[in-house]
Amino acid sequence: MSKRSSERPRSSSPVTRHPSPVTGQPEPGVLYVVATPLGNLADITLRALAVLKEVALIAAEDTRHSRKLLAHYGIATPLTSYHDHNEREKAPRLIERLQGGESVALISDAGTPGVADPGYRLVNAAIAAGVRVVPVPGPSAVIAALSASGLPTDRFAFEGFVPERATQRRAFFEALAGERRTIVCFEAARRFDACLADLVDVLGDRRMAVARELTKVFEEIARGIASELRQLFSAADVRGELTLVIEGAAEAQGAASDAELREQIAALRRGRMPVREVARVLAERCGRGRNEIYRLAVEMDADS
Repeated sequence: MSKRSSERPRSSSPVTRHPSPVTGQPEPGVLYVVATPLGNLADITLRALAVLKEVALIAAEDTRHSRKLLAHYGIATPLTSYHDHNEREKAPRLIERLQGGESVALISDAGTPGVADPGYRLVNAAIAAGVRVVPVPGPSAVIAALSASGLPTDRFAFEGFVPERATQRRAFFEALAGERRTIVCFEAARRFDACLADLVDVLGDRRMAVARELTKVFEEIARGIASELRQLFSAADVRGELTLVIEGAAEAQGAASDAELREQIAALRRGRMPVREVARVLAERCGRGRNEIYRLAVEMDADS
């Protein structure tokens, strides 16, 4: 999993229809988006192995990492690097090769390319150029963690990586305060404690699951309420890649009382959230009018 830029190139390509072959040899001039194991090499699909063996080129996020997978299965297909820092210049070159009739497989270090990993720009450029794009599905940290979380799976929102900086991290959670779907996101181990502290402060003490090192030797899935999980991991040296699955907001059971509303306004203002943002967040959370909350927050600031 690697952090992705929010920049998204626009495609002006017309509506296209490309039948996607699901069996047989890789076709020329096709971009295959191939999911690879999160950790356990046995999780790769037979179809993925066939595609990786037969394409002309594999575009890999980290060629050193991917060579271990390919060597394990005796795959000698040429590799080229395709990652966050070179995708802008590399994508046009790969498109040229695809348009020249070569088949290319796109893989990331783990899981499904393009899902919080490099790939969006290349797929977008291929579609714009009229190149057929074929998914070869398989492992995904998002789906793996969600399926074992014990939280509702019928509707969920994937939010990518939690921001690094404290101010942006709080804003990230504030924007999700009213989200009723189960929330899935990624976090780095070194920021885990600070992340959970902000999560509890902004979203409340919700049920959640923390999936660590999925499919690897030290895989661990911990479930509970956020404050308990923070305490559980506080004494441990948390390592590895973390996928967080967070309970969605409960349906409002009626408007919050004035006392409850004042408490929540005070908590958010202590975190230096702007008054207008306080009004927006609490209107969704508490079932009270935004203008009413705004006026009360201004009055509380004046009295303090």
